[in-house]
Amino acid sequence: MENPSIIVRNISRSYGSVKALSDVSFEVPKGELFGFIGPDGAGKTTLFRILATLVLPDEGTASVAGLDVVKDFKKIRKILGYMPGRFSLYMDLSVEENLSFYATIFGTTIEKNYDLIKDIYRQIEPFKTRRAGKLSGGMKQKLALCCALIHKPDVILLDEPTTGVDAVSRMEFWEMLRRLKESNITIMVSTPYMDEASLCDRVALIQNGKIMKISRPEEIVAGYSHELLAVQSGKFFELMKDLRAYPGVHSVHAFGQAAHVASGKSALVSDDLRTYLVNTGHEDVMIKTIRPTIEDCFMELMVQ
Repeated sequence: MENPSIIVRNISRSYGSVKALSDVSFEVPKGELFGFIGPDGAGKTTLFRILATLVLPDEGTASVAGLDVVKDFKKIRKILGYMPGRFSLYMDLSVEENLSFYATIFGTTIEKNYDLIKDIYRQIEPFKTRRAGKLSGGMKQKLALCCALIHKPDVILLDEPTTGVDAVSRMEFWEMLRRLKESNITIMVSTPYMDEASLCDRVALIQNGKIMKISRPEEIVAGYSHELLAVQSGKFFELMKDLRAYPGVHSVHAFGQAAHVASGKSALVSDDLRTYLVNTGHEDVMIKTIRPTIEDCFMELMVQ
């Protein structure tokens, strides 16, 4: 990979006896939208805070735009945009006052870099005199993104930017990120929502501080090696237990009101499985073959 914007080599970090990150390595080329996908506690925030020069690694090295996160932290902060998972702007300042404040910190003005934020800022401009603390969740995220972009950073880190935001705002936010890519800004974003993985150029699946896989979303799904069935019945708890006892089943995981059943070495026959479930007391059994999702792939990697 030529001239990557982010390089991480064998990074580890612990908090007491808790290993937040363990031997993490990856690279992100300039202009890529790179996603870290994993549940709460997987180590995403610790990694982002290390890259944002807010936390020191215990082991390993990392660089952003060719600058070392330990030796060159002051330089990195000038060319980095960072949006933490928790809304961290000034609640008592208005939208316009927050944006002006952050522009001043970086020695610039709203007018100078307005072209970069205009598509986002236009959506919150009608509320520019409203205090940030009075904004909705989606509007807060848009304001935070404007503040992270106002100094035209080379790299932007977004730590779970859509957590707690409604579905429409989540979709709008990802549309904004896709438009930002056109400015050749390197974007690294973390999320616990598996469905957002498909919106990234590449993703890293992370769990318990370790990267399980890095690839393009479609390649991760294409690498799923099992036949997959979605099974439903009126007795969900018993359904999960009975499915795990059925011969030839590799794994069973709950997905909403359905159980996703992965076959073992041989394919599962739907009619035979239906007969088995009816004989064990299940009614209204529904079985259909489905395509795997990123979440199915994530669960598969966890049981390997």
